[in-house]
Amino acid sequence: MDRTEYNIAVKEFSGRLYGYCLKYLQNREDAGDIVQDVFEKLWENRKKVDFEKAKPWLFTCAHNALLNLIKKNSKITYVDKFTAQESSESQSKAFEINEVVERCLATLPPVQKSVVLLRDLEGYNYIEIGEILGLSEPQVKVYLFRARNKIKKQLKDLTLVI
Repeated sequence: MDRTEYNIAVKEFSGRLYGYCLKYLQNREDAGDIVQDVFEKLWENRKKVDFEKAKPWLFTCAHNALLNLIKKNSKITYVDKFTAQESSESQSKAFEINEVVERCLATLPPVQKSVVLLRDLEGYNYIEIGEILGLSEPQVKVYLFRARNKIKKQLKDLTLVI
């Protein structure tokens, strides 16, 4: 990978990589730090990484960095994602829904959480997720199925409480 290809990779993938990290961590500073570190690693390894494989390489490095950070820090800080344009009532409902989803995601094992975020938030297909996380396509499907079932069960239990 040369300098031009590296710059293209930064432009094309930095936003999606940041979104993935932010959704996983719920902390803007940590997400930004991980993205910066991952692109620094890409620069250091630019001669070893083909441009065509830069995207899965970046997401794999980010995923590993996320797991390492989670292991280091036992608590995750939640960040509000609402704009000032929303009404206070819709903000309250959106906050409650967001909080429920975040809590459901937080209970998932790291691999299941990554699979859900990569599939449902980022829109990757099973093969791409497998490349990023080092899993086979059937493993990705199983992890996604199990994660969604856990989330459904938690949401079902929640409706019984309400």
